[in-house]
Amino acid sequence: MTKKELGLAVLLVVISAITGIINPAFLSLVNLLNMANLIGLFGVFALGEGLVIITGGIDLSLGSMFALLGVVFIDLLTTYQVPWPLALLLVLLGGVALGAIQGFLITRLKMQPFIVTLCGLLIYRGTARYYTSDSTRGFGYGDEAATLSNIASGNVAGIPNTFIFLVILALILGVLLHRSVYGRWLYAVGKNEEAARFSGISTNLVIAAAYIISGGLAGVSTVMFVFYTNSVSPSSFGNFYELYAIAAAVLGGCSLRGGEGSILGIVLGTALLQVLQNLVNILGIPNSLNFAVMGSVILIGVLADRQLQTRRQRKMALASMVRTPSKATTSQGESGAPRGSAALTTGTGDRR
Repeated sequence: MTKKELGLAVLLVVISAITGIINPAFLSLVNLLNMANLIGLFGVFALGEGLVIITGGIDLSLGSMFALLGVVFIDLLTTYQVPWPLALLLVLLGGVALGAIQGFLITRLKMQPFIVTLCGLLIYRGTARYYTSDSTRGFGYGDEAATLSNIASGNVAGIPNTFIFLVILALILGVLLHRSVYGRWLYAVGKNEEAARFSGISTNLVIAAAYIISGGLAGVSTVMFVFYTNSVSPSSFGNFYELYAIAAAVLGGCSLRGGEGSILGIVLGTALLQVLQNLVNILGIPNSLNFAVMGSVILIGVLADRQLQTRRQRKMALASMVRTPSKATTSQGESGAPRGSAALTTGTGDRR
């Protein structure tokens, strides 16, 4: 655990303790399990967003992707009576395909990630609303749908399956990001894409893979959210969820400049965001201010990252200044060596 992750964990504990003091109901088992469920729901796609941010990009299309994949998923189960394993596979592949398209546009056509994913946000949401004639989609629970519902929204020993899925995915992605060659390439591309390309890294493949993973995780999240809400309204389902993902990643230490971040940090950022949301509710702050709270969180995170970056650059500059005079002194001693007894003393000291 790095200093940044440790500090985030301490902040999470402190805010949770303060919230528990303000309202002891915060620490009740029911509330903690509900928060664990929400952390799982939002944490899964926040992991994908975090990987994209580490590359120096951003994905603004996640919420709209949920709407499109959600209405398709429900139609597959209800209208076309597709068995749930096949419907699940098709939704996951749909998320991967959408991520691959965005990755292609960004890497091959050299379009800006902000523009590509902003267009995706509009296209996916508009397509979902047109596909359903702007009407809500829901489904009745048959045997197969009930089985999938239990998997997606059930629990094991009281622990929500969504939280268990998050832990499993975090472990897998943690190995991928921190213990694999691809992870090192991802950080290298985020730090300096041109330098990474000159060093032999296939930067286009690395960046595209991040968007593909993000799309696949969006497909997983879509299924979980569908059974959490039991219906999909294409105009509001997943609305602004990309902001939750960005806020969680930024809180977790992902720099919007790229090249920084960790899986544990993203999970802790997601948990902290949910605790803050719970604190807002406990303090009686209107729900309409939730987006203002998220915007403030993102702004504070970016400002903190900027301050840390400035401090790091200042330390590097001071270290460089310390090294430069020492080299200059050594060089002066070699070019202008003293004579006589001073030269003998200097020479003796040099030989030591």
